[in-house]
Amino acid sequence: MSAGQIICFGELLLRLAAPGRELLMQSGRFDVEVGGAEANVAVALACLGHASALISIVPDNALGRGAVAAVRSRGVDCSRVSFGDGRMGLYFLSPGSGMRPSEVIYDRTASAFADAPADAFDWPSLLTGAARLHVSGITAALGPNAAQAAIDAVTFARSAGIPVSFDCNYRSKLWERWTSDPRATLSTLIAAADMLFGNHRDVSLLLDKPFDGNDPDGRRRAAEAAFGTFPGLRYIASTAREVQTSDRHALSARIDTPAQGHETDAVVVDGIVDRIGAGDAFAAGILHGLHCGQDLQGIAASGLALACLKHTLPGDASLFGRADIALFHAGALDVRR
Repeated sequence: MSAGQIICFGELLLRLAAPGRELLMQSGRFDVEVGGAEANVAVALACLGHASALISIVPDNALGRGAVAAVRSRGVDCSRVSFGDGRMGLYFLSPGSGMRPSEVIYDRTASAFADAPADAFDWPSLLTGAARLHVSGITAALGPNAAQAAIDAVTFARSAGIPVSFDCNYRSKLWERWTSDPRATLSTLIAAADMLFGNHRDVSLLLDKPFDGNDPDGRRRAAEAAFGTFPGLRYIASTAREVQTSDRHALSARIDTPAQGHETDAVVVDGIVDRIGAGDAFAAGILHGLHCGQDLQGIAASGLALACLKHTLPGDASLFGRADIALFHAGALDVRR
């Protein structure tokens, strides 16, 4: 395992979800969870025994302080989270059921994080002791300030020899809210990364070229094209998901290097409790395997296990440990006594 912390940079959010399988505003009640892609990765890594930290800005009020306390309680170092003016970023979730998909409504405009100037972050200080920096495209999609902050972060990390993992996490609803150029911004961020989380659709967006992701060969061709465009990449990790109903998906995972790739068999995930955050759990599982020195097969298996397990848990973040991954691989489904 690498020494130092895996430091995640992004917005800490509150999730307001309709209870049970209700529609939004059906009963006028919400279940509140703390979330955010990068915070989810930091929490999942901490639960797996890694030293993780979060860099963010939240409002100096009960919402911001409560969100930070929740993440800290999971073992994440929150000493780099600062408090400022503005509002808390929110998103609303209507959980899917059967033939009805889940729906997300963002309420993140003018949040304390999104409106923070890019120079509010002192990267040489904030990244001291970092074994890795993890960033996602969601941060860049929030607006010009957040996009520039993300670019500054990965640029400094690369110059300092700190590995960078980047999750495309393309969110069209966020990019379309401002005069943005997703392809150019994402390409700048990926150029500084050694690890990319992204599938054939992300590669198609980046290269403005269609790729068929219906089979492993097509997914490998997309990865090879990304490696050719971004020579700093050492790994590309992705999942393939077949949505049968909102409650039943088939999921496989793969990891590619410039020389080779490995894809797992698909696992049917049935009786889904909460899909949100599964991609972040996958990223954490991949980083776990990478930082523990696993081979490609082990890394992909760790990512798949944590992603599948996350579907069984309400809330945004995976709270599973290494023993849970081992039991998943062993197929141990009986009651643990």
